Amino acid sequence: MTDMTTFSTSASEPVPSGAIPAVKATQVHKAFGSLHVLKGVDLTVMPGTVTVILGPSGSGKSTFLRLINQLETLTGGEIEVDGELIGYKRTGRTDADGREIWQTLDDKAIAAQRSKLGMVFQRFNLFPHMTAIENVMEAPVHVKHMNKAEARELAVAELQRVGLGERLDYYPSELSGGQQQRVAIARALAMKPEIMLFDEPTSALDPELVGEVLNVMLSLAKEGMTMIVVTHEIGFAREVADQVVFMDGGVVVEHGGPDIIDHPSEPRFKDFLQHVL
Repeated sequence: MTDMTTFSTSASEPVPSGAIPAVKATQVHKAFGSLHVLKGVDLTVMPGTVTVILGPSGSGKSTFLRLINQLETLTGGEIEVDGELIGYKRTGRTDADGREIWQTLDDKAIAAQRSKLGMVFQRFNLFPHMTAIENVMEAPVHVKHMNKAEARELAVAELQRVGLGERLDYYPSELSGGQQQRVAIARALAMKPEIMLFDEPTSALDPELVGEVLNVMLSLAKEGMTMIVVTHEIGFAREVADQVVFMDGGVVVEHGGPDIIDHPSEPRFKDFLQHVL
């Protein structure tokens, strides 16, 4: 039997007339049992922009990304990607309390929605028994059913794009942490996503390797890739972000342009910046 879920939502921020947001979150809640991690997050991300999410550990930043990519399921609220509700289909019906009834999508439909999104995690999660190029080819071949010759050509192009054209046949154990993370970025890009999600992509790296990963992300931003980045790299946020969001305690405390980093108005944001700068 198909699952039916009811949600009560409220309006989020207004969107420019005629523009369809890349991602629009409306009153997003997520609870793990009695632990309420997200408590009503509203966020709009427009195509071709970079949104950087800052906040202390445990503020819900990573959980929010995982909800966008449907690695977790919503407790309440809704998320749209390119104007399409994710995870559910609207039925046009309401329950006895007047709340809209949604139908849960099947795995195939969810996979189709997820294909619009590329995600890069803290840990690289590369297959250790595969070379860099084999890691990048894997999803195009087995998910998109691309023939191996075409997938190899694509993988070479994406590895060159992240500066690893000379490391095609290296195994993860033969690569530095920064190089492994760049392979992970190339692997995500090989699926031709419309939106890239980065979950603290430099947090597992030695300090001297952080720059090479941030430079790749900077080049993607310059190419017009829509990006949502969870990070503690304040310099990157200043230079690249169109929108900076500060989360704490499962809510958005402050958001605006990158200038809010130097001129925060909320005490919690000021305190956070004092600790990380």
